[in-house]
Amino acid sequence: MVEAIRRFLNSKGGQTAGIVVALLCIAFAAYMAHMFMGRSPAAAMANDRMYICTDGKTSFSYSRGPGDPAFPIQHDGMDAYPAEVCWWTADGQASSTPTYVLLNNFIGKPGPTFCPVCHRLVVPHNPTPGSGVRPPPTEDEYKQMHSMQ
Repeated sequence: MVEAIRRFLNSKGGQTAGIVVALLCIAFAAYMAHMFMGRSPAAAMANDRMYICTDGKTSFSYSRGPGDPAFPIQHDGMDAYPAEVCWWTADGQASSTPTYVLLNNFIGKPGPTFCPVCHRLVVPHNPTPGSGVRPPPTEDEYKQMHSMQ
């Protein structure tokens, strides 16, 4: 058995097969090294974020790297901050597209932040629609709740 393998590997086809297998092993080892030593999913979630400029309209994806400032970062000559995502519609249903919102506290503006599209309250780690998740109050509902106190 060993002699048959040795004869095969000494043939032209055997040498080609050996080289292909060796290259596949090297590629697999490189892939596994990247998976174990590359960025973790948690690092990607923490560093790859949507940002929004202080104009409240320009949003963009940005990957933070070592030595980058916390925020604000600069984009097209404007300060930009991490965007909060709103997935709601004005009638309290799930939206098919997100709205990226600049939180008031980032820019020193007093008061709560409301989505410019659905006019619902937006908070850090804004809730996403799902089973048992109630939509945030609208701006009018929020004002009514807080005027009673």
